[in-house]
Amino acid sequence: MLDRGRGYFLNTASAAGLLSQIGSAPYAVTKHAAVAYAEWLAITYGDRGIGVSVLCPQAVRTAMTAGTPGGGVAGVDGMIEPEEVADTVVEGLADEHFLILPHPQVLDYLRRKTDDYDRWLAGMRRLQARYERPV
Repeated sequence: MLDRGRGYFLNTASAAGLLSQIGSAPYAVTKHAAVAYAEWLAITYGDRGIGVSVLCPQAVRTAMTAGTPGGGVAGVDGMIEPEEVADTVVEGLADEHFLILPHPQVLDYLRRKTDDYDRWLAGMRRLQARYERPV
């Protein structure tokens, strides 16, 4: 891509990469890393003809969510079909958006997070309490 002076990189992460993941530190951390890597690529190579986008869906009806009622915590805003994700990706790439968000409410959550981190953390703790399994 650098030799050609153009190209495009789409990194699939998760809304968990922007927010977090209740109940799974490895998932939350690796998805944050995927978003950070896409940011780094966009910063480093954006002026050299390389476009970068990161896909951050919540619950999508796939084998990964099969057997999880309502998609679990990721399904708090409902589950969407893979075809809906694909349509959003095509639109996002055509517009060269960095963040591709099949669940548009994720942008509102991200804004709330950055507006008042302490309040956001308290809200995430409340969300976690709704999904905790008794020990």
